Amino acid sequence: YMAASAIIERDPAYSKVAARFLMQKLFREAIGRAAQEHEKDTVYRQAFANAISMGVEKGYFDERLLSFNLQTLQAALVPERDELFDYIGLYSLQRRYFRRHEGVVFELPQTFWMRIAMGLALGEPEDVREDRAIAFYNSISLMRYMPSTPTLFHSGFPTAQLSSCYLNTVDDELQHIFKCLGDNAQLAKWAGGIGTDWTAIRGTGAYINSIKATGQGVIPYLKIANDVVTAITRSGIRRGGKCAYLETWHYDIEDFLDLRRNTGDERRRTHDMNTANWIPDLLIKRVKEDAQWTLFSPHQTPDLHELYGQAFEKRYREYEDIADRGEIMYKRVSAKQLWRKMLTRLFETGHPWLTFKDPCNVRSPQDHVGVVHSSNLCTEITLNTSAEETAVCNLGSINCAAHIDNGQVQEEKLRETVREAVRMLDNVIDLNFYPTQEAKTANMRHRPVGLGIMGFQDALYKCNIPFSSEQAREFADTLMEKISYYAIEASADLARERGAYETFSGSKWDRGIFPCDTLDLLEQERGTPIDVDRTKRLAWDDLKAYVKQHGIRNSNLMAIAPTATISMIAGCYPSIEPIYKNMYVKSNVSGDFTVINAYLIDDLKARGLWDTQMYEELKFHDGECGPIDRIPEDIKEKYRTAFDLDSEWLIRVTAARGKWIDQSQSHNVFLKGVSGKKLSAIYMTAYDCGLKTTYYLRTLGASQIEKSTLDQSKYGATQKRSNV
Repeated sequence: YMAASAIIERDPAYSKVAARFLMQKLFREAIGRAAQEHEKDTVYRQAFANAISMGVEKGYFDERLLSFNLQTLQAALVPERDELFDYIGLYSLQRRYFRRHEGVVFELPQTFWMRIAMGLALGEPEDVREDRAIAFYNSISLMRYMPSTPTLFHSGFPTAQLSSCYLNTVDDELQHIFKCLGDNAQLAKWAGGIGTDWTAIRGTGAYINSIKATGQGVIPYLKIANDVVTAITRSGIRRGGKCAYLETWHYDIEDFLDLRRNTGDERRRTHDMNTANWIPDLLIKRVKEDAQWTLFSPHQTPDLHELYGQAFEKRYREYEDIADRGEIMYKRVSAKQLWRKMLTRLFETGHPWLTFKDPCNVRSPQDHVGVVHSSNLCTEITLNTSAEETAVCNLGSINCAAHIDNGQVQEEKLRETVREAVRMLDNVIDLNFYPTQEAKTANMRHRPVGLGIMGFQDALYKCNIPFSSEQAREFADTLMEKISYYAIEASADLARERGAYETFSGSKWDRGIFPCDTLDLLEQERGTPIDVDRTKRLAWDDLKAYVKQHGIRNSNLMAIAPTATISMIAGCYPSIEPIYKNMYVKSNVSGDFTVINAYLIDDLKARGLWDTQMYEELKFHDGECGPIDRIPEDIKEKYRTAFDLDSEWLIRVTAARGKWIDQSQSHNVFLKGVSGKKLSAIYMTAYDCGLKTTYYLRTLGASQIEKSTLDQSKYGATQKRSNV
């Protein structure tokens, strides 16, 4: 399989060949010998029963798995689905996910998928448990839906920590600060990504009455937080991940912007922790007006932390008046200069990310029971937090590509997948191991889940839609409307079966305000237009009536995560991203892989254009079609890559999708060049379109594909750099 994997870049078909060779290796490990073709089906099914029994006996799996009728489940296995894997996906599962005993894998791929499904069906009634497990297995093994990595790590385990994200907020009190640091260590240990709001911590130089001295502000605690999470390896498999959030009116915000710099006092740097600005709308208004911005210490302005929208703006101005009278500590800076510094640090270090407080709160379904103080590690979760509640979100993603046939969305198939996905995600809440009581309290009360999508770029390819076209925005809009409708419908059906979540009464759902209605609320709060079309196509009034009658099972339903690993397993492009390059090397903990765009190669083959010369030209130009004269213009347009697409356009595509989502989306910004004006325009477009959050800023580096195999007599010095 290694030999076949080495030539995948020459033709994506070799990826399937390499996967088949790897399957032979897995067979030898899992059953102790190679299986002959005529006996594979029988051997595969028996290997499943043996793996479950041995896994329980050795303590790897939950003993309740033996309560299933294993004969029924092994009969439902479809070994032929192994052929859906490409090499990277199967190799990733083999390296990181399949269970081992004494270093030897004892699960085959369909065994693994069924074990995941069984783990997610453990809470189902006994009379339908096998049926539910088989339905879950079909959704996952067909790669129509993929649970998040923690669920794939732990489903069916005795201690099943299946949740992806945890959000908490730290009070301005020493005991609570260190309690949260300890909580974060536990959450990271069990594979949770963490977003922590530090805004309540008083600013540098603020007086501490108990010791009659001044404090050092929030930065020293962030240094400790960085080191705590760095020390934890999530589930022994990947490094702990954390993001620290601070509101942009905080007295220490300028020091916060410098946390990821490579210069300065190392005691005030956090090189291993992500950071994010939690930006109130008022700052953006002041930037546009070229006005002043005032920084406060939150111990003197504590209610600013709990307010948003017009209420925040009113109270903020009152505090500015109090500051002008000399009654509280403050700093005054130019809003525009602070904005420039935010963007400069973002360009230099990739941090802090820009996330927007007011849209997250104004559009939150749970505005009646709390405040959203931050997002999570990957900026797609927007849930309330308090000292008593650590927000939890359980994630999984619909593979858009698996629901396209003959260039059309298969709506009934999509509805079926969404319904199974919502049921699995809701089951996670009850099956999950919670590392802290605050996490359990929040999740049981509100029952939020985050159903996302991946393979959006694949779906566009299969529908022959260029990402740069108006048709792409319409496709994003209509596809997400369907997913939103089906998810809400499924959750309402679960409420009818199992009961509504505890805090449903008074929520936006209860008040008949759905995600697609909340842009109007944001527009009212801001007093300026939100530049997003509001067209609705489905029977939303009927669905609102159904939710009013039966309630809804989950306070939140949709969030689009990055999906880097699970999309690799499913053989599609991550999340909502445009393709990075048509040919590149991907590196992660599983290894280095050459990724080549199979859709492009298929189109070139259909036109009779795929040959050795085309392969070499594509490699020479780092996967870019534009410089290659032989490639027709329509193919060039279809296969434009992330850095060749307009960043503001990509935000508008995300905004069209975002109107249907009750949480947020991990939206990476791709910037080609070094224009500060362009960078500012991108993020101002995000604000104007009502985006809740943005994620990484990706800039174009100088690294390239290895080209040593190219003939230098034809291409010259192959490691050329662009002038960008």
